[in-house]
Amino acid sequence: DKGLLDFAVLAETPDARKYESAIFPEADVWGLVIPEDDPMRKKKAIRVDDLIGLPLFCSEQSWENDIPLWAGAKMDSLHLEGSFRLAYNASIFVKEHLGYLLTFDRLVDTSPESGLAFRPLTPRLETKLYLVWKKYHTFSPIADRFLEQIRKPVSM
Repeated sequence: DKGLLDFAVLAETPDARKYESAIFPEADVWGLVIPEDDPMRKKKAIRVDDLIGLPLFCSEQSWENDIPLWAGAKMDSLHLEGSFRLAYNASIFVKEHLGYLLTFDRLVDTSPESGLAFRPLTPRLETKLYLVWKKYHTFSPIADRFLEQIRKPVSM
């Protein structure tokens, strides 16, 4: 809004009065990041009931908007231990066995060497992502070229 960035990625529907946008072709999938030595690692997917009574970390925006869609009437049974702006920061707390992280798949390193594991939520929860830019914005030549590429149809 201050004109510092040409583009931004939003995980919520953009305000069409202020921004033009392009939707990403795939949605982000939600899940739980857990320590690799945690018993929950044996689960193939995580249900709401699995999280009751556990200390959870999640972004504030997602705790208020996305997670209630998934948890439904059981939302009040979930405990937000803390919120964060960067998932990496919350993943450190998970490594230290201080709680569990609700986040998008592939946002933090959950490779075998990381000490962390990711399990998707069930039922599946997805969030659409949008590339946005201010309406009537004057772009640099390179930003114009980028936008031209974004607007081209994807051919497979």
